[in-house]
Amino acid sequence: MYVSNTTHNSQTASATPTAQTVDYQSFLKLLVAEMKNQDPTSPMESTDYVAQLATFSQVEQSVQVNSKLEQLLQSSQLSQASSIIGRTVTSADGTISGKVSEVRLYSDGIIAVLENGKEVPMLPGVKIS
Repeated sequence: MYVSNTTHNSQTASATPTAQTVDYQSFLKLLVAEMKNQDPTSPMESTDYVAQLATFSQVEQSVQVNSKLEQLLQSSQLSQASSIIGRTVTSADGTISGKVSEVRLYSDGIIAVLENGKEVPMLPGVKIS
């Protein structure tokens, strides 16, 4: 059984714009920079500081939740991928069919490699028997 987790670029994958997000490290840098550059004659109020610490805690928790969800999704994909080895798949358009010898897990989906060497992307409409 061959299951890998790599990036695969196919023509069927839709292009998604990359969103600019602030991660945990960026938030820390911003907070430290703000504290270093605050006006010494008008320091940050303690309530503002507590509010920023609460925000910092929320960012940290969000990062951890996202990490756990990603692990859960990967585990689910691996389980699904391994369950089709040895089964017969037919592509959505019916042009490719055969017994699955190995499965490759990419960031954009699962590719079933048939005994004849052909690859079938596991997209909606693929028949598994």
